[in-house]
Amino acid sequence: MTDSRRQYLIDTEPFYRPAGAEIAQFEAAWSRRLPVMLKGPTGCGKSRFVEHMAWRLGQPLITVACNEDVTASDLVGRYLLDADGTRWQDGPLTVAARIGAICYLDEIVEARQDTVVAIHPLTDHRRVLPLDKKGELVRAHPDFHLVISYNPGYQSLMKDLKQSTKQRFTALDFDYLPAEAEAAIVALEGGIEPALAARLVDVAAKARALKGHGLDEGASTRLLVYAAQLIATGMSPPDACAMAMVRPLTDDPDIRATLAHAIDLALA
Repeated sequence: MTDSRRQYLIDTEPFYRPAGAEIAQFEAAWSRRLPVMLKGPTGCGKSRFVEHMAWRLGQPLITVACNEDVTASDLVGRYLLDADGTRWQDGPLTVAARIGAICYLDEIVEARQDTVVAIHPLTDHRRVLPLDKKGELVRAHPDFHLVISYNPGYQSLMKDLKQSTKQRFTALDFDYLPAEAEAAIVALEGGIEPALAARLVDVAAKARALKGHGLDEGASTRLLVYAAQLIATGMSPPDACAMAMVRPLTDDPDIRATLAHAIDLALA
């Protein structure tokens, strides 16, 4: 394996607890190099899943956290000025296509539309990436695989993937795990007792019930793990929950009071 691929390998297995048949389904898509779209709420394990699959398949992983400032040039590359004049620098998508890595575009819907369109030639039978500024056509390495993710419940009509993009991908749906399974993850990754982890999950369930009724998003599994890790340092559970599960979610005093009440009841 070349150094260019080796540097993107994941050496240690990322912990991931399957919710269903998603591992086998991803492996089937990978075997045919079919692009995969992961859909689910914030912090439910989509990124961890991709890391786990890259490790499981022994493939390099290049991740791009998309936002509204990400341009097509940020993905494919651009000319840069240096002491000798100009030189071309590949973007992460181009690097992945050249070396045969899994390219994971996280929250793709946050990127500008011209950025999204740039991935289209890589998602059908052509598997090519035109570098118009350089006058080069990059043919994707046989191991190249494109994966994107987004949160469909958080998008407005102005921020959604077009059908012309969606229908280039296979898709997997993600959601928060059942309470018992989620508590097991929080206990393991947060380093706290399972009984306490279960109570944190109970608080999260109440926060998630407020989605659309004062909250844009409920408490994610990631925030539960943060709260557990704070508790493991010796912080009191109510203070840890306030720091990790209330203040990040809202500034509304009434919603904060509702969540604080739920915390008091769960941790009493």
